[in-house]
Amino acid sequence: MKYSLLLASLLLSTTINAFADEAKSLSAHEEVTINAPAAKVWSTVSNFNDLGAWHPAVKKTEIVSGTNNKVGAERLLTLQDDGTIKEKLLGYSAKNKSFKYSIVEGVLPVSNYVSTVTVKSQGKDKTLVVWQGTFKRKDTSATPVAGQGDEDAVKTITGVYRGGLDNLKKISE
Repeated sequence: MKYSLLLASLLLSTTINAFADEAKSLSAHEEVTINAPAAKVWSTVSNFNDLGAWHPAVKKTEIVSGTNNKVGAERLLTLQDDGTIKEKLLGYSAKNKSFKYSIVEGVLPVSNYVSTVTVKSQGKDKTLVVWQGTFKRKDTSATPVAGQGDEDAVKTITGVYRGGLDNLKKISE
């Protein structure tokens, strides 16, 4: 009987901890229509080694491993506030005007982050840029502290996307 209670207690504890460690999968999706040819917009967006060319939050971008625009390349972003984010290129297609990357480490409140940026022609001088990603909030406790919940993580990533896309539109038109 004593062992049965111990085993039941252990199983319950393990189950509770497993649920606490599993953060919900979250996503963000933002897009912008730009009155410019897709080739022009892609020429700005496509350089994995220069996110700062179009995202105002990025002060500096440098390739720290691999070759620019080649799968496996890693870049280190230095933000305007000197925070850093290290990202890895997972896929790149100049033909489809798209790339996919992950965050390896950084200051954003997310983990398991994978994102795709796609530039799509909508006619001669009209382009749709889509930036979307999936992630989990970094803090996986069952009761996150104020400002670090799922909604806050989505709001942060949505803000990152929106800031970049709005500036891309501004500098491309």
